[in-house]
This record gives sequence, C-alpha cells and structure tokens, in this order.
Amino acid sequence: MPAIEKGSTVLVTGANGFIGSHIIDQLLQLDYKVRGTVRTEAKGKWVQDYFDEKYGHGKLELVVVPDMSKKGAFDDAVKGCSGVAHVASNLSFSKNPNDVIPEVIAGVTHTLEAANNEPSVKRFVFTSSSTAATNPVPNKEFNIDASTWNQIAIDKAWAPPPYTEADRGWNVYGASKTQAEQEVWKYVKESKPHFECNTILPNANFGPILDKDQDASTAGWIRDIFTKGFAPQLEQIPPQWFVDVRDTARLHIAALIDPEIKDERIFAFAEPYNWNTILAIMRKVRPDGKVPEDLKDNSKDLSKVLPKPRAEQILKKNFGQDGFKGLEEAVKLNIQNL
Repeated sequence: MPAIEKGSTVLVTGANGFIGSHIIDQLLQLDYKVRGTVRTEAKGKWVQDYFDEKYGHGKLELVVVPDMSKKGAFDDAVKGCSGVAHVASNLSFSKNPNDVIPEVIAGVTHTLEAANNEPSVKRFVFTSSSTAATNPVPNKEFNIDASTWNQIAIDKAWAPPPYTEADRGWNVYGASKTQAEQEVWKYVKESKPHFECNTILPNANFGPILDKDQDASTAGWIRDIFTKGFAPQLEQIPPQWFVDVRDTARLHIAALIDPEIKDERIFAFAEPYNWNTILAIMRKVRPDGKVPEDLKDNSKDLSKVLPKPRAEQILKKNFGQDGFKGLEEAVKLNIQNL
C-alpha cells in the first residue's frame, strides 16, 4: 500500500519549473491530484492550460505564493494535502549570497513548518541538487556518498565582497541548495515532524520540455546550443553528470509514495557527459541541424557516485525501470520540434 493513497492531493511548489512540471505530470498519470504553487498567475497560465488539456479539469489546482520567504507563505496551500514536494527555489544565480541563500532556506523552513502544522501530510520531499554534495571537478577521481556536502560552495559563496568572481553565482546557487538541505535534516532531527522526509539530489536535468513558454532550466542549455550555438557562459559550464528529468520526477514520486523510503538522500545521477558528447548526439539524432563544432576542451567528470545503485533500485521497484534513462534519448527529446 502506498504511503499516500491515490486520489489524494500532493502539494508541488514551483509548479511552472522544469522539474516541478514533470513531477505534476507523473503524479497526474498515477491518479493523484495536485495543488501547485506559482509566484504569479501569469507564470501559471501555461501550466493550467497544459494539464487541463492533457488530464481534464479539476485534477490540478494552482495557487499563487508570491514570496516563499514570508513566514506562513505555504500555510493555506498545504491544507488537506497528503504529500509535499518542495521544488521551488531561487534560480537567479545572483553573485550576492544575501539575495539568494536566506530566501531559499526560509522557503524550505516555512514549507516544513506548514506541513508539520497540517495533520493530513504524511510525506515531504525536498528538491536538493547535486551541488549540495559537490561542484563539478573535471578530470579528478573522487567519491560521492550520502555524507558528502559541498562546503567549498558555502565558503566561496559567503566570501567577503566584492561579489565579482566569475563562478560566484554558481557557488551561491550550490551553497543555497547545500544549506537548505542541511536545514531540512536539522528540522527533522530537532522538530521530529509527524511525516517522513526524503531529499532528491539531481544533477543537470535534460529531456522533454513540456511547453515552449516554460523556464526550461538546464534543458534550456541543450535547446540553446542546438538553436543558437554556444554562448560564452554555456561553454564555461564544466563536464558533470546528467539525469533525465522524467527520472528525477519519478524519484520524487517514489520518495512520496514508497513506504520503505525514509530519511534518505537519493542521488539522481544517470551518467557523466561533456559538451562534445552532447554535440555528437545532436549530430546523430538531428543530421538536419546546424550543430556547433566540438570544443577544444574535452575534459571529463571522473567522480564516482556511490549511492547511484540505490536510486536505480528505487526506479526498478516503483516503476519497473531498468536503470536510468540514457543521455541520447534525453537529448533527442530535448531538441524535438526545434
């Protein structure tokens, strides 16, 4: 029996985002109802239209939460929900840590508090990030496990101003995810909430973009390279691991519904890539496209993700899926219809 019954309502924050929208899609496929939060009505328009057309009216309800850092922001949104997937974050990549990190920590804290004050909530899942464990480190062999935290990002993000370093925005983002996830586990330890809690740590998410108007996050990298070529900021992104966004969504759902998954950090790392790998796939699956030439830098991510088999086990048990979806399929779907 699932930890939360089919037909019950799951709160998904950040409903218009790339990951959030895929979580909603798969929850609705499984006959759950969804209440999603967006920052403005305008941001939610495509979400409501898309899912109403696909699944019919009444399955998805959207509510506006303009400021997740405000205490009580999610108190009304969580009422009557059986599960919570807190996906919303600050993706501004501001170089000023004060503009990002306190908001992200406050957002997850207020969502946890709202869930703990709502007796119907049985499960809570936080969308963390690979950057809560480590920054990408090209050409270096090292292990990542469930105890790995990205202290380097925290130190670099909170280094004194001026906030001018080229990689400061990435470290601020990584620090926001690291410190927010640490806050989740601190809350669980100290407040002992009545629900079970898990976190998902996905690396770069590629795969199908549900609507042309949505913020495609890391999938936007693939789309932009195929349609516009390399912008300097994209070329500078180091090799790392990827995960198909549909697998990220499935791991969230498993963490919500599988009664055996409790107090786990689940690592959504499918396989490593670099830009030349992506370009080769583009040429193969879209020979009609104008694909950029290979980059001179052919560095690789050599890290070993020790918890990866656990994530694969979860996908197998809950969805009958043998391992993660592959990079070629994700890239192909990422650039379809372009």
